[in-house]
Amino acid sequence: MQRYILFRILQGILTIWVVVSVVFILGRTTGDPVELMLALEATEEQRIQVRESLGLDRPLIVQYGIYMARLARFDFGKSLISKIEVRGLLGQRLLNSLKLSGFSMIVTLIFAFPLGVMAAVSRGSGIDMLARLVAVLGQSLPHFWVGLILMEIFAVRLRWLPVEGAEGLKAYVLPGFTMGWFITAGIMRLMRSSMLEVLGSDYVMFARVKGVSPSGVIWKHAMRNALLPVVTFSGMYFALLIGGAVVIETVFAWPGIGRLAFLAVVDRDFTIIQGVVIVIAAIVAAVNLIVDIVYYWIDPRIRLNKA
Repeated sequence: MQRYILFRILQGILTIWVVVSVVFILGRTTGDPVELMLALEATEEQRIQVRESLGLDRPLIVQYGIYMARLARFDFGKSLISKIEVRGLLGQRLLNSLKLSGFSMIVTLIFAFPLGVMAAVSRGSGIDMLARLVAVLGQSLPHFWVGLILMEIFAVRLRWLPVEGAEGLKAYVLPGFTMGWFITAGIMRLMRSSMLEVLGSDYVMFARVKGVSPSGVIWKHAMRNALLPVVTFSGMYFALLIGGAVVIETVFAWPGIGRLAFLAVVDRDFTIIQGVVIVIAAIVAAVNLIVDIVYYWIDPRIRLNKA
């Protein structure tokens, strides 16, 4: 177990290095950030001085070596635009994104798991049709449209919830439900299909023949085996929520890492873009490791040497 975890950690570090290297090169092909930092009437001498102060006048390979050396000391550098330490910006924004993603996942699990199980057990019933309707709407409606509709109803007309910001529990409701809507639909559909497959298996039929109660068959025998694909889906979507909620965080002006990445791309702020990519890649690698461990805990038949 320890050997496997160490191997996955090394694999994750290699993945992060590849991703950071690619983003380092691609980020510098989008244009010169000095053009955004200086006024249009700035002279060429001023542009040269700014490039020298930022180290952008050096060869690309030299810039890459300096950045990787700093990265080894967990030094992400300073923002090219605001001159603020990137590590401080990332820490503050990442915490906000983690809170919002955690709230969204809690909402998702509360609705998705029971609905998925009940839809599979009561196949063809009204609950099953309701679950499938929720799944279709959740995966077809655009995030930004759902967010704007919820904002119009509950914030503008009813004035129950705030439109933007991250202060207080009420501020989490609109962006949290908007983010969780799509994931709820996906997990519920996957849970339903996985449960239907498991409920038709031989060992579930054998458990029923032995006289196991219906609730025991569903929650003890079927549920645990049906969770395997759902765990992977849930874990990966939690990681993607943190770094991929650019639209939701922009619509609700949420001070998270997704909105920070969007503003950094607009401003061509290379240091912030690279810092965001490193954090997201590290989160994805960590979630992959956690999912593998949970896999082993859910189904002991899975052997690490065959994973």
